[in-house]
Amino acid sequence: MQIDIRWGAANPARSRKYAAELAATAPDVIFASASESTAALREATRTLPIVFVGVTDPVGAGYVASLARPGGNVTGFSFVEFGMGGYSPGHTHPKSAFIYATVLEGEILSQVNDGPVTTYKAGQSFSELPGDHHGVSANASKTNSAKLLAVFVVDTDETELTIPFGN
Repeated sequence: MQIDIRWGAANPARSRKYAAELAATAPDVIFASASESTAALREATRTLPIVFVGVTDPVGAGYVASLARPGGNVTGFSFVEFGMGGYSPGHTHPKSAFIYATVLEGEILSQVNDGPVTTYKAGQSFSELPGDHHGVSANASKTNSAKLLAVFVVDTDETELTIPFGN
């Protein structure tokens, strides 16, 4: 594995220069932080996979078609926030999907496949492998919200990131 780092330092011209340099090396994937570097990379390539973090409105910025179906060569990290007592119905993800999640605030209850329901606290992480069934995904608290950062790695032709049980 080789990791090359470029930092545009909030300088649009420098970000475009570094984006072109990175794209010319034809890496397997490019990671971008914030809108400026994502925009510069998207301008530099429409074929290399770009994974962003720290983009407030990727749909509004035109980086992805929608959060559910990003399309193209750009995707990113997703924040999931559960209100007090909030939950997500049981689901799976695409057969190519690998998911890595880190709890940022509060506590999350999670059950993958037939495993135990596990409580993850802020700073703890869990993953889901391709084909896993996520039976429980909920806020452990009835009085505080909870937030996690979920990273999805999927084939570029996938159109649904979350598939409810029974579909």
